Amino acid sequence: MGGALACAPLARADVTESEFLDDIPVVLSVSRLSQPVNEAPAAVTVIDQDMIRASGFRDIPDLLRLVPGFSVAYTRDNTWAAGYHGLGDAYSRRFQVLVDGRSIYSPHYGSVNWTDLPLSIDDIERIEVVRGPDAALYGANAFAAVINIITKTAAQVGGEFVSLQYGEQGMRGATVRHGGGDGPLRYRLTASAQQRDRFERDITTKTGAGVGDNGQYFEASKTYFLNGRWDWQLSADSDAMAQFGVSQGDWKAGKQTLDPRSALEPRTQDSGALYLQVAHHKIESARREWRLQAYHAQNRFDANAAADLTSLGFGLVNVDQYLLQTRSNVELQVNEQWRSDLRGVWGGELRRETVGSPQNYNSGRTLSGELARVFGNVEWRPHDRLLLQGGTMLEHHYFTGTDLSPRIAANFTVVPGHVIRLGVSRAYRSPTFFEQDGNQVFVLQSGAIADVVTVPSDGLKPERVLSREIGYVGHWRAARLEMDARLFMDKIDDFIGQDKYNFVNDGALRPNEFKYANIGSARSHGGEIQLRWRPVHAVDVSAHYARVFLDAHFGGAGIHNVINFNKDVPVSAPRNTWGLLASYSPGLGWQASLGLWRSDAMKWLSEGDITQAYNRMDLRLARRWTWEGREVEAAVVGQSLLGSYQEFRDTNIFSRRVYGSLSLAW
Repeated sequence: MGGALACAPLARADVTESEFLDDIPVVLSVSRLSQPVNEAPAAVTVIDQDMIRASGFRDIPDLLRLVPGFSVAYTRDNTWAAGYHGLGDAYSRRFQVLVDGRSIYSPHYGSVNWTDLPLSIDDIERIEVVRGPDAALYGANAFAAVINIITKTAAQVGGEFVSLQYGEQGMRGATVRHGGGDGPLRYRLTASAQQRDRFERDITTKTGAGVGDNGQYFEASKTYFLNGRWDWQLSADSDAMAQFGVSQGDWKAGKQTLDPRSALEPRTQDSGALYLQVAHHKIESARREWRLQAYHAQNRFDANAAADLTSLGFGLVNVDQYLLQTRSNVELQVNEQWRSDLRGVWGGELRRETVGSPQNYNSGRTLSGELARVFGNVEWRPHDRLLLQGGTMLEHHYFTGTDLSPRIAANFTVVPGHVIRLGVSRAYRSPTFFEQDGNQVFVLQSGAIADVVTVPSDGLKPERVLSREIGYVGHWRAARLEMDARLFMDKIDDFIGQDKYNFVNDGALRPNEFKYANIGSARSHGGEIQLRWRPVHAVDVSAHYARVFLDAHFGGAGIHNVINFNKDVPVSAPRNTWGLLASYSPGLGWQASLGLWRSDAMKWLSEGDITQAYNRMDLRLARRWTWEGREVEAAVVGQSLLGSYQEFRDTNIFSRRVYGSLSLAW
C-alpha cells in the first residue's frame, strides 16, 4: 500500500523499469499520486532510460525534443531556451522544473540554469513531463508544463561506472560514478567534466540591416561537477535520503562583430552552483504516509569587462554581471487512502528566495521574498468506468499576494484500455525579481551613467491561464501500442512583456529603456499526439506530432510601445512539429537508433530571432558486451546529418557533427 499511496518525489523507487515495459506506464508527477497514465488528470510524457540511451543526447534539455509541442534551443551566455506551444524566450519562465522534488528554476530571470546543473544524464532514471498547467499541485511556475527529473537511487547504481565522450565541435565528456554501501545504507558519488562548443564560430553571411552581426561568436563551456546521494532504510516503514551537488563552470561567451556594442558582452564567464537536500519518508499505516523535505540551493554567476566605446562617444564602460541567487525550502506532503474508492494528497510549503546583482538592480542590496503554499488533491472513483479528480493550490507570493489555482478532471473508460479525459484548470505565473524590480544600468569608469537598459516595473499582476482539454489515452496490449492524444484551448491574460519607451532621459547608448508590464492576452489552441510502439523486444518506436495556433491581443493601460506583441506572439510557436525516435536491437549486443525531428519556422520572443523551418536527423550505432567482468558499451552518434539549422538566433548555426562514446560498468 505504501507504493500505491506514495507521492511523486518519494515513490520513484517503487516503480521499476519493467512496469513501464510490461504494462500501462505508471506516473507519479501529475497529481502527486502513483497512477497509470490513463488515470492521470492531465497529459504526461515519460522519457525513460531506453529513450535517453537511444536518443544519443548528452545535454538534458535536448531530451525535451522527445515531447510533443516542445521547442528547444541553445540561446546565448551558455543558456538554454524551451517553449511549449509557443511563448518561449531566452528565460523559459513558464515551467516548473524539479529534480527529485527540488525546484531548480531561477528566481532572478525564471530560467533554468541547465549548463551548471550538477547532474549527469547517466544518473537519470526517467523524466515525467506534465503537458499543461499543474499549478494546483506545484504552484505558480507550473504554468505551461511541469518537468520532473527523477534520478536513480543509490541502490540502483552499486559498483563503478565510467563514461567518456569525444567528438567534433569541441564535444568532450567524462563521468565517473561509485556506488557503495550495503544493508540499510547505500550511497553513490558522481564526478563529471563536460565541454561544449555548440555553434559555428564565424558568421559572414548576414547582409543588409543585419550586417553588423557578422563576426566571431565565442560561446563555449567547460563545466565540472560533483554530486552524491545517500539512502537509508531506517526501518520497514521509514526511510531517509540526503543529496548534495556542487558545480563550477569556466565558460567563454560574447562576440566580436562590426557592432561596437558587442564589447559590452564579456568574453569569459565564471559560474557555480550548489545544493543540499534532505528528506524523511514515513509509512504510518496501510492508509497513510508522509514525506518531509528541505533543501537549500545557490547559483552564482560572474562576468566582467571594460568595454571601450570611444568610437560611439563614450569612454570605458564597466560591465559587472555578478549575480547571486539562493532558495531555501521546506515541504510536507501527506498521502491518504480514506476508502477503497477515495484517496488524496495534501501538504504545504514554505520558501525564501534571494537575489543580488548590482548591475541588474542598480543596487548593492540583496532582494528577498517569502512565499507560502498549501495544496490538496482528491481522487474519487464513483463507478468502475469513471474517475473524478479535483485539486487546488492556495499560494501567497511575495509580489502578487494570494492566488487560488484549481483543477478538475474526469476520466471515463470507454472500454478497458481506452480512456477519455476532460480537464479544466486555472494557473498563475508570478513575476520574477527582474521583471518586478530589474534596473539594469551600465556605468562609465568615471562613475557617470552610460546607459539605462531596464527600469523597475510599476507593479505587476500575475499572468493567468485558463486551460481546457479533451484527451484520449489508448493501450492495445496485444500490439504493445500506447497512444495519447490531446485537444487543448488555453487563454492567457495579463501577459508579462517588455514595454519600450524613453523612461529615463539619460542621453545614452540607446535612447529607449525597457520596463516589464502586463501588456495583453494570448490564446492558443490545437492538438497533439504521441505514440509508443514496442511490437517485439528488439524494436522500440516513439513518435509525436503537434499543431498549434496562437493569437495575441495587445491591451495594457499606459503601455507605450509593444508594436511587435501582436506580430511576434502568434508565430512564437511553430505551426507544425513532429519527431520520431526508433531503435532496433538485432542481437549480440548491437543497437541502432534513428531520430528525426521537424519544426516549422518560429519566432523566439525577447532576444530571439525568427528561425527557419528545419529537418534534423540523428543516428546512433552502439554495441554492448562483457569484458573481464565489466559491462562495456561503445557508440558512435551522428547529429544533424541532414545539414545545419538555426537555434534561437539566426547566428546560432548548429551544424553536422559526430561523437564517440565509451562506457564501462562493474
